[in-house]
Order: sequence, then structure tokens, then C-alpha cells
Amino acid sequence: MISYRPLWETMRRKNITTYTLIKQYNFSRGTLDSLKHDRNISTATLDDICEILDCRVEDVLVYLPNHPKE
Repeated sequence: MISYRPLWETMRRKNITTYTLIKQYNFSRGTLDSLKHDRNISTATLDDICEILDCRVEDVLVYLPNHPKE
């Protein structure tokens, strides 16, 4: 499973709010809802986030295995 948990910490560090993403960068509320609920986003959106936040992909998402390895 992909989790966008790191995104929220990165946004806090960079002083970027969801309001800023919507108003200044024209992010849709639907995209932000997808991020909040760990749903799929496009790689173009991921690229936009990394550019806006001046960060790496690892600062936006993390892979969490669905099943623990046995």
C-alpha cells in the first residue's frame, strides 16, 4: 500500500498548507482528498507536488507492505 503520510510532515516543514495548494497552485480538492485517504494519484500530480515542495518522492509517499513477510 502507498501511504502519503510523509507528505503532511513535509508540508508542515515547508509551511505549505492545503489552502495554499488549492489557492496558489490550483490543486483540486478531489486530489487532496485522494491524498488524505491514500488513494491513487497520477505521476504528473506527484511530479507537481515534488516541484512545489522542492522535495523528493520519498518526502511525499512511503510503501507499506499489505501483508507482513513470513
